[in-house]
Amino acid sequence: MTPMQQLTDRTALTRHRARASDTFLRDRIAADLQERLQEVNRPFTHPLIVTPTPAIWRDILPNAASIPDTDVLPVTESGHDLLIHDLSLHWANDLVGQLVQSRRALAPDGLFIGTLFGGQTLHELRTCLAEAESRLTGGLSPRVAPMAEIRDLGGLLQRAGFALPVADSDTIRISYADAFALMRDLRALGETNALHARLRRPTGRRVLQEAARLYTDHFADSHGRITATFEVVTLTGWAPADSQPQPLRPGSATARLADALGTAETQLKPLDD
Repeated sequence: MTPMQQLTDRTALTRHRARASDTFLRDRIAADLQERLQEVNRPFTHPLIVTPTPAIWRDILPNAASIPDTDVLPVTESGHDLLIHDLSLHWANDLVGQLVQSRRALAPDGLFIGTLFGGQTLHELRTCLAEAESRLTGGLSPRVAPMAEIRDLGGLLQRAGFALPVADSDTIRISYADAFALMRDLRALGETNALHARLRRPTGRRVLQEAARLYTDHFADSHGRITATFEVVTLTGWAPADSQPQPLRPGSATARLADALGTAETQLKPLDD
């Protein structure tokens, strides 16, 4: 069996999370998920939250169990009617594997909601760091996790066996005094570079200063403040159940679209040979 490729250095990620001192972005995303659950209008008796910050959820889902986002989730098959994967999937070494494990942990008709940072996240910082490093060192090093694009994530839900899969995104833009203030915030959130292939030495100050200068040149507003983009993707799917709506077979319709729209049906003319 081929060993799983290590995208994330889990030791470094754990260390970064341990020194995190702010959860403002996680708080906002958890509040958004709370609103989604209210719209579902259904009680959940055995919820489970996969999260590095369980304290955030104590008031939102006080009866929920919580576990960390390890590569192998310690879950019981069909043991839960709700599973929330809280803003961790972008660090997963095996994203599809996390989705499959989450589906197996759900009882039939159980709800999965997962959040992760999408491909537009920090695109400004990534661009400026890459340009600065290329100019000053002649090369590039891995700095930001390769985040999935939303157009691909719905397909991954289907691959994992979820019914009624949906992927949608919310763009959050935050203003900072400069790039160094943004980097301090990322450190406070525990979201700094934990890639397995990262450089194992600190980034040179000249590179950081050049990246900050480029950031201001390209992305500053009229007051000299920069904007950082966070794309938050929310994945929703249900564990399959016989009670769920099923698609009809092609050609099995019993009513015409024209009748439903109250209009006349127009026959298409055949193409000339």
